[in-house]
Amino acid sequence: MNILGGYRVLDLSVAMAGPLAAMRLGDLGADVVKVEPVTGEWQRHTSAGGAAGNEVNASFLSLNRNKRSLAVDLKSEDGRELLYELVRTSDVFLQNYRPGVAARLGVDYDTLRALKPSLVYVSISGYGESGPYAEWPGQDLLVQAMSGALFSAGRPDEPPVAAPYFLADAVTAYSAFEGVLAALLHRERTGEGQLVQVNMLDAVIALQMQELSVHTVGGVPQTRSEEVHAHSYIRAPYGIFTTADGYISLAFANLPVLAEVLDAPQLAGLDAERDGFARRDEIAAAVSTALRRESTEHWMLKLRERGVWCGPVLSYDDLRTDPQVLHNESFVTYEHPTEGTVTTPGFPYRFSRTPAEVHRPAPLVGEHTDELLSELGVSPARRQALLESGAVVAP
Repeated sequence: MNILGGYRVLDLSVAMAGPLAAMRLGDLGADVVKVEPVTGEWQRHTSAGGAAGNEVNASFLSLNRNKRSLAVDLKSEDGRELLYELVRTSDVFLQNYRPGVAARLGVDYDTLRALKPSLVYVSISGYGESGPYAEWPGQDLLVQAMSGALFSAGRPDEPPVAAPYFLADAVTAYSAFEGVLAALLHRERTGEGQLVQVNMLDAVIALQMQELSVHTVGGVPQTRSEEVHAHSYIRAPYGIFTTADGYISLAFANLPVLAEVLDAPQLAGLDAERDGFARRDEIAAAVSTALRRESTEHWMLKLRERGVWCGPVLSYDDLRTDPQVLHNESFVTYEHPTEGTVTTPGFPYRFSRTPAEVHRPAPLVGEHTDELLSELGVSPARRQALLESGAVVAP
């Protein structure tokens, strides 16, 4: 049995943060039931990067493996009653509706706690359940922009640049995942369920515990540099530098050693800790000039010989064939009934006795509706009536 085998999770979330948290629970063996509208979750119909797929797009595939789909109309009395029956058999309920929507649908914490007092109820929001921004859309880029992080890199005369992936969604998902595990542990010890609230803004703020503490405790201003520098609170050289044929990443170098390797004598007398902040533009400019003279491969060999921390800058094509990535089996490949052979990022953890695995591909809309109704003991006649009324759908 997997670590979370025997637990049932109801995933009513959409987009990325909630579905990713629920998928991680499914990867660990929980029975995750994706409760979605009869037309399918929003992410099914919005393809990232145009990867629309045959019937299931890449975005949905990436966030919904190891789940079963129940397609139900929660605005109908029959559909809502069916969900309540399912809640009574479940351990975790996860939603990321905008504040107030769960109550209007009759699936708020107080309502469901009355049905199942031991329920762990997870509510994910953009900025919190209340407050001046509670109604604002919790979208990844907007949250990154509000988090303070974007002024920790780049040049002062250029617009801030966001992370080129859904960083806020991802860290929120892992915060929710962590919250579920902690709440389940509490329940195992006490029998008590509880409400777990996670918001995207707090998740990204908490991710910056070092940077913000340097600012709040150390009083160091958040000052962007004139030259290439990836982080305002880390000493130079630090960032992505251009070589003769590409790019190289460089971090926490011993400046006298770097002076020898790069043949940059102006760095020889500098101390990394003393000068790395005060003279970072001067250091970055010297490093940039030197690195442009030779290839990435040349510098990787020379710098690593002297113990300087450096690395390649990989594209997605490079990443998929990288020897360490292949060794780690960082991607998983499985068969999907409509999309064929699917390869997606795998599991960020390893267990010696209870490994994570793909035991279900991402479901079709309502693919498991009939199966779940049968498990709940719903009679064939009632199942037929539910289908005919449109309260549920099944393939």
